[in-house]
Amino acid sequence: PKQRPQHCQQESASLMSGTLESLSGLGEDGSSVGSDSEINGLAVRRTDKYGFLGGNQYSDSGDKEVRVEVARQREVKWLDMFHNWDKWVKHRFQKVKLRCRKGIPSSLRAKAWQLLSNSQELLDANPGKFEELEREPGEAKWLDIIEKDLHRQFPFHEMFAARGGHGQQDLYRILKAYTIYRPDEGYCQAQAPVAAVLLMHMPAEQAFWCLVQICEKYLPGYYSAGLEAIQLDGEIFFSLLRRTCPMAYRHLKKFKIDPILYMTEWFMCIFSRTLPWSSVLRVWDMFFCEGVKIVFRVGLVLLKQMLGSVDKLRELQGMYETMERLRNISPDTIREDILVQEIITLPVTESLIERECSIQVKKWRESRGELTHQPVRRLHGTRAIFEYKRRAASISSGGSFSFLGSSIPPPGPLRASSREQKTPRKRESD
Repeated sequence: PKQRPQHCQQESASLMSGTLESLSGLGEDGSSVGSDSEINGLAVRRTDKYGFLGGNQYSDSGDKEVRVEVARQREVKWLDMFHNWDKWVKHRFQKVKLRCRKGIPSSLRAKAWQLLSNSQELLDANPGKFEELEREPGEAKWLDIIEKDLHRQFPFHEMFAARGGHGQQDLYRILKAYTIYRPDEGYCQAQAPVAAVLLMHMPAEQAFWCLVQICEKYLPGYYSAGLEAIQLDGEIFFSLLRRTCPMAYRHLKKFKIDPILYMTEWFMCIFSRTLPWSSVLRVWDMFFCEGVKIVFRVGLVLLKQMLGSVDKLRELQGMYETMERLRNISPDTIREDILVQEIITLPVTESLIERECSIQVKKWRESRGELTHQPVRRLHGTRAIFEYKRRAASISSGGSFSFLGSSIPPPGPLRASSREQKTPRKRESD
């Protein structure tokens, strides 16, 4: 693949660094928790059920627990789906989606994420590839940045608390491997927390292929030079906010608070550094199943809850106060049960996002010229990936293909492309 200019790569890394650090309250050394001695001091503390020793995402024992018998029933249902996965996705996808929305059993989450993203098939089709990538030396400029970023990723989690520990070593292996697997992409700092979340649930090789699917199928272009894809989604997001919560939209517009200032970390890290951990996992369960629309919905719900009433806006008299609120989201704002229900019911569909994408691409070209980066088609979750896979298999075998029961081909690129393409306006389910 064509190498992107070095100055673009460095600009991307620099911009990403500045954005993440400004939004997450990192110190000058990039650490959000202080010195190693503070981390080591927490080592004697009991971890929560997710492995956190402390910090903002530590969960106290007061978290609502699913009853044992309910958990067992859910596990049995998921195991049944695993045995006939393709049939479930093809014929009973609404049930798969419903079960993801209820929350995947923690004991089966790793397997479920791999099946939902189709990364399991990617792993099976590439035996030994990860080890082969590991043996490559890699580019020094990326390896230096990766190494500096390791201690910033969930330093309060038992897996990553120790400098040079197994968690940080595996994280380094994954991120380095990706720069070799996609030398045209290199490394973006927002990939590190995403990879770290995956590592909390699965071995390094499985996490690597899951990361590949996120970067290439779910969020194509997000981690590329110039961050055009995330800027474009910021414009889409702001336009959707106007529809879903005009009060929040007017407030942000009044103080000229651009989406890129607050939603970059939310979207690129898939809320892994923003929400309480139980909510992060619920969001990721839905994200792997339904795709990027879940990310849009979460962001819209958060803004609606923080800026969606006169009483809430009364406290926010300027840009500074508003940004502080967006950077320090109160746990009361994001109670898991309320958050999930709001996400499920928010009427923001895939076709709505893509219609808005076409509008924003046109505006971008009129005001800024042609997009530099041309990402591949964005796939909206498990069903779209499954259909894309079937289509590719059919084409390679010379057969005909029906896309979601239609005789016409699927819509064109769902991200920015060299040509604008119309998306069908048919009504779709949530």
